[in-house]
Amino acid sequence: MRLTNAMERFILHWGEMGTRWGVNRSVAQIHALLYLSPKPLNAEEIAETLVLARSNVSTSLKELLGIGLIKVTHLEVGDRRDYFESVKDVQEMFNIVVEGRRKREVDPTLSLLRDLSIEADADTETDPEVKKRIADMLDFLEVMTHWYDQLRKLPNNTLMQLVRLGDSVVKLLPFSKKS
Repeated sequence: MRLTNAMERFILHWGEMGTRWGVNRSVAQIHALLYLSPKPLNAEEIAETLVLARSNVSTSLKELLGIGLIKVTHLEVGDRRDYFESVKDVQEMFNIVVEGRRKREVDPTLSLLRDLSIEADADTETDPEVKKRIADMLDFLEVMTHWYDQLRKLPNNTLMQLVRLGDSVVKLLPFSKKS
């Protein structure tokens, strides 16, 4: 597959961003290539296009499949190779990433904070200010995850309409500026 300048820049940038998000550069670049590709690609095509070792491509594809950002498909009868394609809907892609991060990062933190809150309440040695900070953090994360759960129930087009309202909604809300 021949990459245009725009495709190459996107793939390179996606790889850089991936490292900032805690994703291996090759994994992010393969995802970017499959997202941009007009057709499914096999591992050899991916390795050749991105000049990556075939073993690196294989490992990266397994990771992307595990996350749910790509899927395997077959193109022709008799062709035993697996072809890979990315989720193309940006909102669905975003939802997959956010759900994964929630399961890995937010849910364990909520569980720990709930346990700590119960433990701290029964503990006479823990400073009341420490107890309050734990309770505040727990409350904040519970409110935010509940809000997120409510938003996830909305159909994608309704959610996008809500998001696009942006500043208009904020301007309707009464609030006071804190100095």
